[in-house]
This record gives sequence, C-alpha cells and structure tokens, in this order.
Amino acid sequence: MKKVYLAMSADIIHHGHINVINKAKELGEVTVGVLTDEVIAGYKRFPLLSFEERKEIIANLKGVDHVIAQETLDYVPNLQKLKPDYVVHGDDWKTGEQRCVREKVIEALRQWGGKLVEVPYTEGVSITQLDEAVHKIGTTPQSRMRRLRRLLEIKPLVRVLEAHNGLTGLIAEKTKVQKDGKLKEFDAMWISSLCDSTAKGKPDIELVDLTSRLNTINDVLEVTTKPIILDGDTGGQVEHFAFNVKTLERLGVSAIIIEDKIGLKKNSLFGTEVQQNQDSIENFSRKISEGKKAQVTDDFMIIARIESLILNAGLDDALKRAEAYIAAGADAIMIHSKEKEPDEIYAFCDHFAKLPNRVPLVVVPSSYNHVTETELMEAGANIVIYANHLIRSAYPAMLKTAQSILEHERSLECSENLMPIKEILTLIPGGK
Repeated sequence: MKKVYLAMSADIIHHGHINVINKAKELGEVTVGVLTDEVIAGYKRFPLLSFEERKEIIANLKGVDHVIAQETLDYVPNLQKLKPDYVVHGDDWKTGEQRCVREKVIEALRQWGGKLVEVPYTEGVSITQLDEAVHKIGTTPQSRMRRLRRLLEIKPLVRVLEAHNGLTGLIAEKTKVQKDGKLKEFDAMWISSLCDSTAKGKPDIELVDLTSRLNTINDVLEVTTKPIILDGDTGGQVEHFAFNVKTLERLGVSAIIIEDKIGLKKNSLFGTEVQQNQDSIENFSRKISEGKKAQVTDDFMIIARIESLILNAGLDDALKRAEAYIAAGADAIMIHSKEKEPDEIYAFCDHFAKLPNRVPLVVVPSSYNHVTETELMEAGANIVIYANHLIRSAYPAMLKTAQSILEHERSLECSENLMPIKEILTLIPGGK
C-alpha cells in the first residue's frame, strides 16, 4: 500500500479532522504525526490534553494505522524518515503563518516523487471559537494548580505577568502577540504583595494580611484560567504558613514564593539602604519543610526566594542556602538582585546549574530589565516574572488624566488617551 502522512495537534477534534483522515485513508496506509506538547506550546497555546492523551485518542480513530510523535512544527524530519507517497493536509495553510511549513513539505516530497494532497477547508469550524467556548467554561482548582508544573515540563521558559485585580488578570490571560510565526502570550500570573498593597493604598510592609489578599486572589481566579503564583512575602510564622499552604492549595493557586527574611518586611529593591534581616538557614528550611508536609497534593509548589545578593551576603551564601532549601523540599528557587547589570545573577545561574539536585530557577528582571528572555533562558532561568509592570504603567496614566481635568476644568483634553465608554461596557463578557 501507498504510505500516507498527516500531522495534527489533536487537542480539539472536530469533523474537519475526520474529513482529512478519511481522505488520507483513501490513498493508503495512514500515519499520523501528533505534535508534542512542546511544539504546541511553542507556537500556538498551552495544550488542553497531554501528548499521551492526544496520541491515545488519534490511535483509536477509524482510518488511522500508525501514530508517531512530531517533535517540530516542521514536517521534514518525519518525512525524511518515512518517505511517504502522500502528505495530506487541509488547504487552509496556503496562506498565513503555515505557508512556509507547506513549502518545505513540497520541497521534501519532491526528493522521492511524493505528492501533497490538500483537502478543502471545512466551513463552519473555527478552532478559535472552540477555544473561546472552552475558556468560557473555565477551569477547576485542581486543573489550574497542576498547570504550572506541566508548563515547566514542556516549555523552556515560563513567562509570568503581575496581576493585582480582575481586570489586570484578564490582561495577563488574554494578551497575545504574533511574532515570527509564533503566538506569544503570558503563561501565568504573579500576585505581588507590593502591587496588592499599592492598589489598596497601603505600604509594602506585609501590612495587608492573607485574608485581605484572598479577596484579590479570588477576583483573579473568577475571570481567568491560567496558573497563579503568589508573592507570600516572608511566609509569616512557621505554624501559620502550614495552614496558609492548605488554603492556597484548596483555591487552586499553583505556587507561593516566600523570601528568607525576618522582622518587618521591606521591599528588596531598597537593599541595605534600610534595615533588613535574613532568616537563618535552619529556620527557613523548617518553614519550607512544614509547608510541604501540609500539602494534600503533589501539584502545589513552594518556591524559596534567596535574598543573599540583595543583602550583600555574597554568592557563596546564596548557593549554600539554595542547597539547603532544596534539601528541605523547595520545589524551585528564586534568586533576586537589585543591580542594573545581571552579572551576579549570571554567576549564580552558572553555579546553580552544577548542583546535583537542581530544581527550576526563577528570576525577576526588574532592575536588569535590558536583559532578554532568551539570554535569561540560556543562563539557566526557567521562570521569568514581570513583577510590577501593570500597576507601574497604570499609575502614571491615571495621574496624567487627573491632572489634565484639573488644569483644563473639563475632560476633553484627556479623551484621546481614554478607552471609549462603549468598549468599557463590552470589555467584560456579559457586560452588554
């Protein structure tokens, strides 16, 4: 029989996919290349189902003879191995982002006389609309919580944006950019104590307690589906921290980051300009350990934030703490710096990569913001957090509007910088 190859993500199966498989079966023995989680997450979006689940679904469809993994968006590596007589695909890739992929397929098939067969696009089917329908349904706490660990498994770098209310949560959830044929978006949300306190008009000194912060968390949870990482400041008393872990886990928060400081909490970017004291390795390790014991599932993550570079304690102290915190059960390590150049971060990354029991590494490039995600990833970072940028951009805009109204005694002059009222009314689903 002739050999036929087709590829699909198979995350959402509809009758258009069945049409393509049926056409392929008419031509010969069908092999389906299922895109891996890494491929889908890299160019499209986070897959709803795992690779193994999607592979199992395709293997049980009528007309499919073989299922293999397609580990790149490019078909050529699999085509070179199989040398199929036919490749079957919908004709919707003649234009748009996949046009280059199509051209490579044609060139590869030409080498052994293979042929591309294109099936007319099935009208009335839109993956985008199906995605939106799934999004409206929402998610469960368990599903949301485990998603961060899955992201770390399938993506080389997890991109996180600060959110301090439901509206900024929606921005982090929905903002997307097409670049170089790939869909770029934020993978998770960071609920910062600084931003949460600032939005409430209070100082960032751990004044806003968890009960109050849970209101912010719930506002974000209600309108989003992506993972949440919570800024837990110092984590408070060891005994209290264990209870707080249970509360966050029950809500579906994916992770909490706690910093190894004691006493009145001051923002790390003040460095040694203000009095800040670092906790002992033993006490902070016990806090991590008790938090891990309190967990009900294996999905929740406790991330240990090391302040040694902030407090000028040095690289060796930071590495010593990293090893101790990992031994205590920390699921990841965050290394922080207030320097404008990333030299000490890079030095830490280099030594951290050599640890025998290495866990994911988190960085927050607020001060060294000229460094790109690619550079941080190559240095060894696994999560990058943009920790306060939405509230920092909102305040100047709101202040400018307020000043303009006072100066001109009307709102006409600031109108060009404002969202139309109709867009505000329809911005939130169900607002119309």
